[in-house]
Amino acid sequence: MISLKKLIDSNHEELFHWTLRAYRAALEAMGNSGVQACPPLGTKLQLGLWNLQSQLAQEATPRRLQETEARVEAELHQWGEQSAEYYRHKTEEFKEIMMIMARTAEAVGDRDLRYSKQFTEFTTRLQTLATMDDLTKIRDSLVSSANELQAGVNQMAQDGEEAVTRMRGELRQYQTKLEEAERLASMDSLTGLQNRRRMEAALELRVARRRTFSVLIFDLNGFKQVNDTFGHVAGDDVLKQFATELRAAFRAMDDVGRWGGDEFIAVLDCGLEESRQHVERVRKWVFGDYTVRGEGAPHKLPVSASVGVAAWQEGETMAQMFARADADMYKEKKAGGRSPIPA
Repeated sequence: MISLKKLIDSNHEELFHWTLRAYRAALEAMGNSGVQACPPLGTKLQLGLWNLQSQLAQEATPRRLQETEARVEAELHQWGEQSAEYYRHKTEEFKEIMMIMARTAEAVGDRDLRYSKQFTEFTTRLQTLATMDDLTKIRDSLVSSANELQAGVNQMAQDGEEAVTRMRGELRQYQTKLEEAERLASMDSLTGLQNRRRMEAALELRVARRRTFSVLIFDLNGFKQVNDTFGHVAGDDVLKQFATELRAAFRAMDDVGRWGGDEFIAVLDCGLEESRQHVERVRKWVFGDYTVRGEGAPHKLPVSASVGVAAWQEGETMAQMFARADADMYKEKKAGGRSPIPA
């Protein structure tokens, strides 16, 4: 016979199970809502919440739940601030375009008012002709008026073309400015590679196309020791050199970027086998001794990275695929990546 205590414990365990399941579902819903509310920034929120879901699935302790609560709050706060800033910039862009169009409309309005006055005067002269008896004068006046009218129409057309040309020129300049701002916004300021936002967009695009592609994650081994031993200037030098060599190891069609900190990412339009061949090329040509210049004398350091690879599977989200690549990378990291600082 089951005791009352066992029955209560059993009910509590089942209740906790369903509560945890509902909480994970809520995290997924928040991530999906973030993508819908602000697509350019929502994917980052979705990925962060997905990682928290995965962690809860592996370990659902009270401490883990407290940590998750704090991280969810931080993720939502950061997403909210970035989304507000994003839409503020978009509003400014819209205002600028409207100002260009308003200036053009004002110029056209002034032109029309000026020519309207001329046409009124021309009509008055035609009405005066009706009271004249001298046919020669009437003919001369008509010829003069016709020439004047033709000149006015031609000038009006020319002014209109110039107004449109000016507007197009202003819009082209503004478009160039926007494109340059977009380029800078998609670039990592330290390494010159694509930044996390641009790489997330590249992943989203490939998932939407539903074609085979792979993601490669590179996490530098022992990078913290470089900063601690030689300073952040040397650390930045390592990141910049590694980024240059990494970009050179891939094709122009491949997306290569800095994911954050000492973590880099590449997105390739190929399957798992070909992606692993690219990894071996990176190990051969990118990993090795780097001469870095910190705050003191130059230092030669062996630089390598732990690598994770995953190929997209039908029906898989970007977050799910990235989580698999991340797990693959950490598996190699735990196996022991070589530190650039000799023991």
